[in-house]
Formats: sequence, structure tokens, C-alpha cells
Amino acid sequence: MFYVVPCSCGCGSDHELNVEADETGIWARIYVKTKSNWWSRTRWQNIWTLITRGYVEMHNDIHMSKQQALNYAKTLESAIIDVETFRNERKKTDA
Repeated sequence: MFYVVPCSCGCGSDHELNVEADETGIWARIYVKTKSNWWSRTRWQNIWTLITRGYVEMHNDIHMSKQQALNYAKTLESAIIDVETFRNERKKTDA
């Protein structure tokens, strides 16, 4: 299941939410435009960090009104129900 969650400040930092299920549980993958602290270090320091750690640290904020936060929570609940329903129907057809 795929959802788009808009940021209320209009900055374009909407994020996309992909919810899936497997044998181990529910997976929520969030795709966002992130900001990093690249400007605080040299390019080579950032490259070295990526090489030695295998990742770089970034952050993203999404500003939501109370209603948007409630909608977001409800979307997660709905997505879990949808994914579990889909998974159960698939199990029935595979059996």
C-alpha cells in the first residue's frame, strides 16, 4: 500500500509511505527528501564518513497540524488492516 503524506508548511517535504507485510510483521518504508549537515564538513570528510561507516546521517522534519497527525495515524492503522487482509486472502488462494 502506498500513501503520500503532505507537509503542512508547504516546503515540499512531503513524504511517501509504503506499508507491506511479511511473515515477520509489518514494514513501513518512508521516502523523503532529507537535509544533511554536508555544509559543516569538507567534501572529503563526508566521503570518508560514508566509506568508513557505510552511511551518512541526515534528518527530515514534517510539520503537521493536529488533524494531519491524526490522519497520519489513521492511515497507518488502515494500511495495516489492508495489508493483513491482502496477506490473508493470498494465503487462502495459495492453500
